[in-house]
Amino acid sequence: MQEALYYKKLNNNLQCILCPHFCVIEPGQYGKCGVRINIDQKLITLNYSKLIGLHVDPIEKKPLFHFLPGSQVMSFGTAGCNMSCLHCQNWHMSQKKVSDDSQRISPEEIVKLTLKHGCKVIAYTYNEPTIFFEFMLDCAKLARKNGIKNIMVSNGFINPEPLKELCQFIDGVNIDLKAFNDNFYKNICDARLEPVKNSLRTLKENGVWFEITNLIIPTKNDDMVEIEQMCKWIKGELGQGVPIHFSRFRPNYKLNSIQQTPKKTLESA
Repeated sequence: MQEALYYKKLNNNLQCILCPHFCVIEPGQYGKCGVRINIDQKLITLNYSKLIGLHVDPIEKKPLFHFLPGSQVMSFGTAGCNMSCLHCQNWHMSQKKVSDDSQRISPEEIVKLTLKHGCKVIAYTYNEPTIFFEFMLDCAKLARKNGIKNIMVSNGFINPEPLKELCQFIDGVNIDLKAFNDNFYKNICDARLEPVKNSLRTLKENGVWFEITNLIIPTKNDDMVEIEQMCKWIKGELGQGVPIHFSRFRPNYKLNSIQQTPKKTLESA
């Protein structure tokens, strides 16, 4: 079992301080992400080296369009997530519990596979990389030593200190800025907007290349006034050179009754 980073003791309970949920976890219980458990007064991460997705992808699929374009990327993810998005396209991974049938692989094996397939980059993706922070950090450090770049595809719901540590080893990031109002984050994702904005500021302050994805869902976050406010905030706070990818929603998971995003909505955005 792998001890987690970023937690503190509160009598018999433990408080995870990796993400802004700040879960207080009783003995034998899990945090909101479903992969961190209080065992014998230690916070244990259950998904270290346990993958349920490992593929070679084009970097544009992340999406990153201005970071080593045309590159092939060794991509992987695990079970679990620290959000509960009703429209998650990878819900079969993000909402899955860690199990013994997960593919076990070490950071050394990840690097060897990356080099074997001629990939220049490792991508921490598919589910939320924050919740396999320890494994991502170990892989990223080893990759850096072997001349391999690291990219993270994230919801941005991570606390500043662990993100700053990651920034030392992560070369590129795509942040899913899901909407620009807190009600959407609370009702659709069971999270909050402000920590995501703080993560974007942290990436800028630490000189990490990042791009933003905004998935537009009809009736949920497709208000053009709100999208304009988001773009103005990005330009003012992060800089006008930050790429934004507007993505098309298709019915998925628990939002199956909503039709796919019209092309004209994306064009207007």
